[in-house]
Amino acid sequence: MASTGLLVVSNIKQLGKSLRSIEKYVNSLYIHLNVSAPSPAPAWSRLISQLYADSGSYVGTKVDLRVLLTPLKQQQQHMKLGKTVDIIFSDAHQPELCDRLRAALNISKPTIFLEDPSNTDLQLQLPATTEATNQMAYPNVVIGGTFDRIHIGHKIFLTQAVLRAHKRLVVGVTTPAMTKNKVLPELILPYEERIKLLREFLTDIDNTLQYDIVPIDDPFGPTASDPDLQLIVVSAETLRGAHKVNELRATKELCQLDIFTIDIVESKVNDGIHESKVSSSNTRIDMLGTRWRQPEARPNLPERPYIIGLTGGIASGKSKMAERLGNMGAHVIDCDKVAHDVYEPGQACYEKIVKHFGKDILAGDGRIDRTKLGPRVFGNPQELQLLNSIVWPELMVEVNHRLANLRSGTAGPMPKIVVLEAAVLLKAGWETNCHEVWSMIVPPEEAIKRVMERNNLSEIEARNRLANQVNNADIVAKSHVIFSSQWAYGFTQLQAERAWQMLNKELDAKQHSNL
Repeated sequence: MASTGLLVVSNIKQLGKSLRSIEKYVNSLYIHLNVSAPSPAPAWSRLISQLYADSGSYVGTKVDLRVLLTPLKQQQQHMKLGKTVDIIFSDAHQPELCDRLRAALNISKPTIFLEDPSNTDLQLQLPATTEATNQMAYPNVVIGGTFDRIHIGHKIFLTQAVLRAHKRLVVGVTTPAMTKNKVLPELILPYEERIKLLREFLTDIDNTLQYDIVPIDDPFGPTASDPDLQLIVVSAETLRGAHKVNELRATKELCQLDIFTIDIVESKVNDGIHESKVSSSNTRIDMLGTRWRQPEARPNLPERPYIIGLTGGIASGKSKMAERLGNMGAHVIDCDKVAHDVYEPGQACYEKIVKHFGKDILAGDGRIDRTKLGPRVFGNPQELQLLNSIVWPELMVEVNHRLANLRSGTAGPMPKIVVLEAAVLLKAGWETNCHEVWSMIVPPEEAIKRVMERNNLSEIEARNRLANQVNNADIVAKSHVIFSSQWAYGFTQLQAERAWQMLNKELDAKQHSNL
């Protein structure tokens, strides 16, 4: 399978057919528009936007599609692409053009012509509805956004800006200061990585421009101070922000920016969970229950049973997720219940706790009364740390004892997968005792609301509880699969089923390869 191809498009009406015949050969595809007489670059904006929008119906997100804009600006250009092109396809018989591209890109394989060889005179024509007012280009253009995992909506937005710039494009990329209220902000790529990927995409589609890509901590970014800017490109939903930019520039005696507005690309998923537009939020939602990152090797652990460490903050829904996984076939070890067992009289943990905290923490039956122990450690970091130093090692000794029993088969057939549910998994450093970590996250405000309702606590008490938890960002940083229960019950179930099927498929494939 060739990883990267280039499609010469001479007949836009054949695009769907062409993409469907190519998708099985490539995972990245450049589009070279075989245009007729030179026209102002912005004149092609509507056609290219439609091309991107339609491509989603043909190949979805399986193929990284990039429409080359440099040929629309310079007929005799130096082909410099970020990815090595393995093969050229053409939807019309254009051997001379294709041979020039093969030579420029150093491709040895012959061109694959997708249509009748007699079809030789096709070239793209400008749409008859192209308006002259859409054809103006500016020396300095500015745009802004999050640009998390570049999708079709981004490609249309960026393309519109690139087509309207003939010298410099300024791009503001939001930092965490501006993304904390986004959907699943913990899953947003670091802004440094987003800037890197953005620069790669932009220089790929047009290497004639100067790109100034900068992080921004406020809605205005460089528009508040750059005197050379002439045009701002925005989406319909951020048009009001563009007017605010001009209001600010007026107070600073900077020139007013012309505004070019593009329509949003509507999403085809209407489930009340995904946004109605194609967006990075939808991309992040679709990553729930999938492989977030590959597990590290754990040579210290036996291959069977395969141990998943399931964790998450307070009121995140981890116990319910453990129940779901148990219903699908996992053996669940609830570390909170194990902790209750090691607190029992006669256990080493019990003796150590009573020795330090005294018999005042005991109930009438001689057992540890957590309602008496809790106030002794809550709000006292030193005492809490000491309690944890007693309980955590003893708890893991008991967990390992139970795992050994499962491996021995004394309690029945050894399970394929064990879920170790532990709120303190990461704090205690137990992730090294698991093959991988699955985690539950919900927005902090949602967690506070749930804790208040569930535990009948005040908002201050709930926030104090949350403050003692590992935050979502740190949980995500050590997770291999991520879930979120902030939406409907059924959607969380779908996440669980997706992850369960994925893991079983991986384990079965590994077992087969070892045979």
